[in-house]
Amino acid sequence: MSVHESEPIRRSIEVEYWVIDDAGRLVEPGTLVDATPGAEREFVEPLLEVKTTPCETATELREELLGRLGAVLRQADDLGKRLVPLSTPVNADEIQEIPSDRTRIQNCVIGDDFEFVRHCAGTHIHVEQQPGRAIDQLNTLIAIDPALALVSSSPYFRGRRLADGARSKLYRWMAYNSVPHQGWLWSYVTDRAEWDRRLERRYDEFVTAAIDAGLNRQTAVANFDPESAIWTPVQLRAEFGTVEWRSPDTALPSEVLSLAEDITGLMEHLKGTPVRIDGQRGRVTDDEIVLPEFDSVLEYATDAICDGVTADGVEPYLDRMGFEVDAYDPVSATFDRPEPVTPEAAREIRLDHATRLKADLRQVDPVAMD
Repeated sequence: MSVHESEPIRRSIEVEYWVIDDAGRLVEPGTLVDATPGAEREFVEPLLEVKTTPCETATELREELLGRLGAVLRQADDLGKRLVPLSTPVNADEIQEIPSDRTRIQNCVIGDDFEFVRHCAGTHIHVEQQPGRAIDQLNTLIAIDPALALVSSSPYFRGRRLADGARSKLYRWMAYNSVPHQGWLWSYVTDRAEWDRRLERRYDEFVTAAIDAGLNRQTAVANFDPESAIWTPVQLRAEFGTVEWRSPDTALPSEVLSLAEDITGLMEHLKGTPVRIDGQRGRVTDDEIVLPEFDSVLEYATDAICDGVTADGVEPYLDRMGFEVDAYDPVSATFDRPEPVTPEAAREIRLDHATRLKADLRQVDPVAMD
């Protein structure tokens, strides 16, 4: 076993939460960003992101995420605010952006469809790239993209049911419809050179679209580089030295940590296991990781987004790929409200899930809430 194979894979998490007041109304985070390292504003006013540093073990990741989240929640209590672990705000009209050149450029390039992104809160899981295996890591994360259904947390957009994974549908099929290569799940790659070529091609398209929208090239180039100009759900991140999976919804801390542990476990298994692409089914065994052909991955992912883990074929596929599906309890499938969900009912739902977040944190780490 090489030195790299014996070393733990570092991993980190970024989770976005809606911020509400005691009446369930969306509000700005304000001084919540000062509660802990890793708490940051997002590009829209009522979102707060809590992120960890790269951690070597599941225990370290758990303690850091829960500790930081607990610090934010304690300060939120003092301010009469709460955090909501739902991927959409259920029902909200205009969600205001924080003014910046980046969002101005995206609005120009994407147009009116960019409003769909403003209604989305998600989880990003980073795993450290392994020498000589980064492409296998990337392709494997592409293949298990349907696992997003394990933590789907809202089916609603503006009060109406959109899909089991409403956020993924908003991102992939609605927000980036005018620049489809930017937000779709990309197919497998053969090597890093192919990945770099794709990045450059998408970047050129993005800059050209910005110029066509009336912006000057210097403004676009000053605010975006090839890596930051794409929103495909699985990415090689040269900046962080990681492979990043951006598909999961925001969810309860216990669910997010379980998913991160499962993903890291798969990456650990990959260290000494050959990866190949073959057929439609896919499987992870002690001896090999077999990824289904990309068209099959897209079918599984589409079913997972539209109908969740109960969709035909999704649960068996995730089981073959090594996930214990019954260990998860995605809340999206539990919503059963008359439609449209009114703004008043949406505020009640947000308050309920803010309470669930605090209860989940108390259960998994009572010290974090002290």
